[in-house]
Amino acid sequence: MSQFLLPQQLTLNISAQQFKFADTSALIATERKSAQHQAWVAQAEAKKAAEFGLNIQQAGFNLLALGEPGTGRTTLMLSAMQEVAAQLASPADLIALYQFDLNGKPLFVKLPAGVGTQLKQAQDNFIRKLAKALPTLLEAKTKENSLKPIQTFLETQLNVIVGKIALIQEHASLINYFKLLKQDVLEYLDAWQPSLGSEGEANIDALLSESFFGRYRVNVLVEHAVDALNSAINAPAIYDNDPSLQSLFGGIESAGEAGNAPDFMRLRAGNLLRADGGTLLLHLRDILADEQNGAQLLEKLHRFLRNGTLQIEDLSSSNSQGGGFVSTQASIPVSVKLVLIATREDYYALVDEKSDFFNYFPIKIEFSEYVKANAENYHVYAAFIAQKCQQYHCKHFTAEAVAALLQAMHRLIEDQTRLSTKFADLEKLILESAAVAGLRGAKLVALEDVKAAISRKYARHSYIEARIRDSIVDNELMINVQGEVIGQINGLTHVDLADASFGSPVRISANCYAGRQDVLTIDREVAMSGPTHDKGVMILQSWLHANFADSNPLNLTASLVFEQEYSGVDGDSASCAELFAVLSALAQVPIKQGIAVTGAMNQHGEVLPVGGLNEKIEGYFRVCQEIGLDGQQGVLIPKRNVRHLLLSDEVINAVANGKFHIAVMDDIAEGVSHLTGQSLRQINQLATKKLVSFKATLEANSPKILTR
Repeated sequence: MSQFLLPQQLTLNISAQQFKFADTSALIATERKSAQHQAWVAQAEAKKAAEFGLNIQQAGFNLLALGEPGTGRTTLMLSAMQEVAAQLASPADLIALYQFDLNGKPLFVKLPAGVGTQLKQAQDNFIRKLAKALPTLLEAKTKENSLKPIQTFLETQLNVIVGKIALIQEHASLINYFKLLKQDVLEYLDAWQPSLGSEGEANIDALLSESFFGRYRVNVLVEHAVDALNSAINAPAIYDNDPSLQSLFGGIESAGEAGNAPDFMRLRAGNLLRADGGTLLLHLRDILADEQNGAQLLEKLHRFLRNGTLQIEDLSSSNSQGGGFVSTQASIPVSVKLVLIATREDYYALVDEKSDFFNYFPIKIEFSEYVKANAENYHVYAAFIAQKCQQYHCKHFTAEAVAALLQAMHRLIEDQTRLSTKFADLEKLILESAAVAGLRGAKLVALEDVKAAISRKYARHSYIEARIRDSIVDNELMINVQGEVIGQINGLTHVDLADASFGSPVRISANCYAGRQDVLTIDREVAMSGPTHDKGVMILQSWLHANFADSNPLNLTASLVFEQEYSGVDGDSASCAELFAVLSALAQVPIKQGIAVTGAMNQHGEVLPVGGLNEKIEGYFRVCQEIGLDGQQGVLIPKRNVRHLLLSDEVINAVANGKFHIAVMDDIAEGVSHLTGQSLRQINQLATKKLVSFKATLEANSPKILTR
């Protein structure tokens, strides 16, 4: 026999007495750690993997973080990246200089943090002084017929730069650069011949231009902040939340945008260069969603991971204005640890196609969607709530309100023994509950505020469910919740519209007649059913053959249909209801219409658990409530689903008052007994008689073979 559940079995009651605080403000003093730390405690295994991967400094050990959105993947990985970045060696500035002996090919130089900016400022100051002194120097050159004045000026100014930036003397490429710079200025001014104006004065306007001075400038591609002691504050830990070819790999400004600037000054760094010596976080989904450049992004990332070098290219157009310049650039060695965030679906959909790409991500971090419900984790969540209250300067929560939030996290994962780790959803509920408390002028967020916030959220997203319910009440959608009918049962569907999730009853009807097509589903015949539903029907058919083994072949055609369902059906959670409808039609035994059924089955008649259970039950309850509760209505669910029940107070109160009931079944026999009042053995006897009559009908109508 099926078993009726007691009200206390329909949800998880979390006692606020277990908490040692009156409200979460008390946790601020004792729990000084951040909300991210609390979330990491709940993701303990992920934290171990993240710390291990981030602390391996050798190349090739990039990280792949897998999990559902909202589980803290991005926030927690960024916090871990920043913690490790504080312990890494100081990052380097990257500058590009004009290479005088190679026709302007960029010279890339890595310098300690802050030195790149110092050198740029020193060079800009040198250029200003040169521009100011140039008329005088050229006049002296003409008078003395010698470059000595210019040479003396250059040596003085360049010695000032070298004196200010001691590192230059230790850097061979910079020593050679300044030697060539001095030589270039002298050769240029020696070759320059002034044109005389109308009054006989030399016109040097053409010389005082960016085309002359630009090549002596410093292009700081990557610069890092330094503290008062000229030490880098942190190694880079960058999050590119909108990756593109240019944002990742850099680019080259067009000649029009850069005016008369020389080629090397048009170079711009991307985030891979900015993250050199540190970490860079990307979302795989952001790359895949770029329909135009997604494949190219992955391919270029793959090459970067393979080679460890990067070349800044003009990626803005196919007819690059700096094409020749680009082709002569040197590749820049870059050491970056990539952290790639992905859902498991995206990762496994791509891993076979790009297995060699993911070989560069050997550190896999699995973010769990739930944790076990125990006192330790309850305390962690309470501390998280306290830290969020402090972060957002909102009202703190009473112990009873914390218990209600925890119950909501159980409901999110539909499990009385586990808590959801979707901290993003918890954060939203915290803020919404605090807003409700603010509307009533309370000093603390109480239990009633959390319940009101949950109720308000449901009301905001219940429009479609309400319209479907109205159609049922108005008898446009034909659902009976009273009486008994042969071959007809109320199944339960789960509708997930992303922003709304609810359950609704659907009528399933069956007809049985003499034939040889076994179970015929009309939805499948018109291609309105999915493969999971079709699998469930085939399991149902297998059970029928095994149950009526003595009558095989069954000489039966049983037609099944989801009445007034026009958007298609999938999933196997209606397979029990479909079987009950077939048995009812076959045995001509009526089914109680007030009882809705959900549950999958296997070939042995065992009832299997299903998803969306709470929404299904509550959706059906609201329909019955609207039509009128008579104490005979209820839901029949799999026994293995009991731990997933976290129903609303409204349903629990109705059960407690005898207005509604929830029963469980462990196998098909229990379900048949609950719905019809007869045992499976009795149903089988009646059905067997009908199958015998079907056989006789078929034989009577088969063409006779005449023999002599």
